[in-house]
Amino acid sequence: MPNKEIFNVFFREKPAMMLVELKNAKDEVYASSIAKTVDCTYSHVVKILQEMQKAGLINFEKQGRLKLLSLTKTGQEVAEKIDGIRAIL
Repeated sequence: MPNKEIFNVFFREKPAMMLVELKNAKDEVYASSIAKTVDCTYSHVVKILQEMQKAGLINFEKQGRLKLLSLTKTGQEVAEKIDGIRAIL
């Protein structure tokens, strides 16, 4: 089984990759940029991000009409572990 397939067996790919993308981001990150990066609809991304916010993994920071995304300390730890597992597989 190719590495990507086994990773997807353990994790739902899109939400896991959203956290990894936030961790690896060099610039400010918005839901729309995450949607493009992980190839997902904007509305689906927002729904998943809201669940992540409830779980204490990310923060939304309002900047005018836009909401800037950032990882919490817990979110950073989870993203690092997911990225580490993905690298092993």
